[in-house]
Amino acid sequence: MSLFTEYPDIAAADRKDIVELEQRINGFRTGKEDEEKFKLYRLTRGVYGQRQLGVQMFRIKVPYGKITPQQIKVIADTADQYGSSNLHLTTRQDIQLHYVKLEDSPKVWLELTNNGLTGREACGNTVRNLTASPTAGIDPAEPFDITPYAHATAYYFLRNPICQDMGRKIKPSFSSSDADTAFSYFHDFGFIPKIKDGVRGFKVLVGGGLGAIAIFAPTAYEFLETDKIIPFMEASLRVFDRHGERAKRQKARMKFLVKKLGIEGFLDLVNEEWKSLQHQSYPINAADYEQDEAVNYFEPQIKEAKDVQAFKLWQKTNTFEQKQAGYYGVYLKVLLGDISSDKARELVPILQKYAAQDLRITVNQGLLLRFVHEDHLAELYTALQSIGMADPGYDSIGDVTACPGTDTCNLGVTNSTGLARVIEDMITDEYPEHLEEKHIKIKISGCMNACGQHMVANIGFSGSSIKKNDLVIPAMQVVLGGGTDPTGQGWIAEKVIKLPTKKILDGIRMLLNDYDEYATEGEYYNDYYRRQGKKYFYELLKPLANIELLSDTDLFDWGQEHEYKQEIGVGECAAVVLDLVGTIIKDASERLAEGKAALQQGHLSEAAYFAYSSRVIGAKALLLADDISCNTQINIINDFQEKFVEAGKWFAQEDFREETLAIKQQEPTEAFVNGYLAGAELFLTQVYDYRATASGASPEDKEVIGSYYKA
Repeated sequence: MSLFTEYPDIAAADRKDIVELEQRINGFRTGKEDEEKFKLYRLTRGVYGQRQLGVQMFRIKVPYGKITPQQIKVIADTADQYGSSNLHLTTRQDIQLHYVKLEDSPKVWLELTNNGLTGREACGNTVRNLTASPTAGIDPAEPFDITPYAHATAYYFLRNPICQDMGRKIKPSFSSSDADTAFSYFHDFGFIPKIKDGVRGFKVLVGGGLGAIAIFAPTAYEFLETDKIIPFMEASLRVFDRHGERAKRQKARMKFLVKKLGIEGFLDLVNEEWKSLQHQSYPINAADYEQDEAVNYFEPQIKEAKDVQAFKLWQKTNTFEQKQAGYYGVYLKVLLGDISSDKARELVPILQKYAAQDLRITVNQGLLLRFVHEDHLAELYTALQSIGMADPGYDSIGDVTACPGTDTCNLGVTNSTGLARVIEDMITDEYPEHLEEKHIKIKISGCMNACGQHMVANIGFSGSSIKKNDLVIPAMQVVLGGGTDPTGQGWIAEKVIKLPTKKILDGIRMLLNDYDEYATEGEYYNDYYRRQGKKYFYELLKPLANIELLSDTDLFDWGQEHEYKQEIGVGECAAVVLDLVGTIIKDASERLAEGKAALQQGHLSEAAYFAYSSRVIGAKALLLADDISCNTQINIINDFQEKFVEAGKWFAQEDFREETLAIKQQEPTEAFVNGYLAGAELFLTQVYDYRATASGASPEDKEVIGSYYKA
């Protein structure tokens, strides 16, 4: 029976994605497709291998975190049917389902697609989920609502051929104001709204990132009109796709390309590409975006909570007055971002009754309810309290952000979730006054890759280990001084010291006690950290690093009752492929076919880019057959010109470099695209002929290494 029998109205693009995923899974299971190539494919469809064998994490892409109560219910039902009955909210405003069988992933996608959700490009080397300030549209400090611009940008690049096979992932963000609550400074693209002479625009940052080497994004524009942000991103992605490193994964992010070229050199290449774009300007009509209105007013039955003090604390820490008079935004603190499917279903009618149907997942793994009437706060609090979701201290030091760590992630070194739980308990029990503290954040990553965003925490931790003779002790690298300060200035944390994980609670106690005693009245934590200096904090925490004083239980990780064993897998974005030259040429053929299909549909820019990709991949196949490494697309183009055309090995009369790079010289008119596509088809025919005659070899007789293949 077809997957679509019960859902005949699925959009054609979604239907194609689901059918292709099912076919590729069948090909993989029957041995017709290489495991590593399949892995690279399924990641772009949101299917990511877990630490546990035989099951997957399915990531649902939720642009700028916008989700409805009905969608939450659908995800909860899907989690019960195909996963572990848990909804995990991420720091990128996605939702993840765990323990999904590979064969069930098309069914998961079908359920989601039928309700306006997708897994497309939620993982892999693509434009990942676009994040944004959850307060957009209701923020009293915003110059204008950035939601229409975030929405248009997210969907412009969904399935866009420019960003399907890049060297690494791209992460964009939109902040609602100068407070920069979406952390523009550590994103590949960061947008902060501005108004200049009555015109809307954005301050634009480019080339930031966290991970093992954190880089602060330089400013590309102090002001760029709203109709220019999508062309700027498109031109930048073309530069990244062509010039970005691919063979060395650790150097393949946008931040390293911008650093290598310098911001001026990068922008020079962007401006060259911009001239050839189909959309020199891409106006976004904010009026086309309909914001959900407030719920109809009703007389509340509960006008005062039973525990008045508890309600006041919750109201102080978890709510704020919207720019719309009489309405409040209400934050839900969600421990570790995990909501059981049962609790999610209990939450849905509460959301539908008291808030607009436009909810937002927050970057610290919580939820924001919007347009809650002031008169309904006490009754809403009571309803949330009845299902255990009225904890105070949202976004405080007691609201710890943590990635899944060793629970499910292959790269996890330590148990970040176990540590987060005991930290929250300790803060609540020992430092309740800090639950009202909004300017100290604790964030934990289970490894150095910063999924828990530890490098932008005032107090952050990343998974590591310490050697003691033959023992490996679970540890955390302590970083201090990161985050966005009250003025909107961003800071990257500094590494201070490595401590055994079981000493982290004592470390936090020492840091808080020291701050309480020696900071001046109202002094922001990062200002205090910089005033005292890194060495001061190293000496403060140093006694806890003495491994000779550890007890037996200190050798266990949090949540474990046995000796720590470090089991680090391979991150799925680091796949290595052994492939045949003939298979690479087939990839080029597939791109050419997609180009022809795009042309038939009138998508001229897409058709041209598919043709460009086909030419680059075809040239790469012949270079690899001659054992010439390929680490960037521009090097492939230049090397093919030099080592084949100019060396007299290529029997065709053409300037390969000039013909291939014509895509950046011409706007994609119908005449140009037809000619460019025809040239790509001719070149691919010549590639087949060359392999069959000039080298005297079968197109499928040679394996090549994956680190070269990726370009």
